[in-house]
Amino acid sequence: MNNVNFFKKALAKVNKISSVCELGSNIGLNLLALKKIYKEDLKKVFSVEINKKASRIQKNNIKDITVLNSSINMFDTIKKFDLVLCKGILIHLNPKDLLKTYKKMNKLSRKYVLIAEYFNPSPVKISYRGYKNKLFKRDFAKEYLKVNRNSKLLDYGFIYEKDKFPQDNINWFLIKK
Repeated sequence: MNNVNFFKKALAKVNKISSVCELGSNIGLNLLALKKIYKEDLKKVFSVEINKKASRIQKNNIKDITVLNSSINMFDTIKKFDLVLCKGILIHLNPKDLLKTYKKMNKLSRKYVLIAEYFNPSPVKISYRGYKNKLFKRDFAKEYLKVNRNSKLLDYGFIYEKDKFPQDNINWFLIKK
């Protein structure tokens, strides 16, 4: 239910979504939430997930999904989607790969991009589960918009861990092409 509430808030300015591509979708909880919100209107659900086990779980749990077991920057498609979603994945990418990722997100999007990540005004590295160089915080939206000048910020917000429907403390940015 937390994801449903998050997406209702973050996508409040979006008219209709009939297709979505999530990059780094893990077991597909975000996609399940979007299917609950948009129901039969959401006709095309596409997932890119590097973890083989998580990819299999998605295929078993989400009806009518296309799951590509690949890294974000290794796959290619000519398909376009109404919404391209990155939630809690950009923070784990090597900063050297972000430029390519931002361009790929823009290429995949027909209408909207939603970025929901840990935020910091300047890039910082954070220790993650005892590992170094595995979590990076920065202003992903500002960087995305700088690279993709055909896009504009439509809405943004903050989800607080102590909200009625808590999640991690993340900032979200809804971008329109």
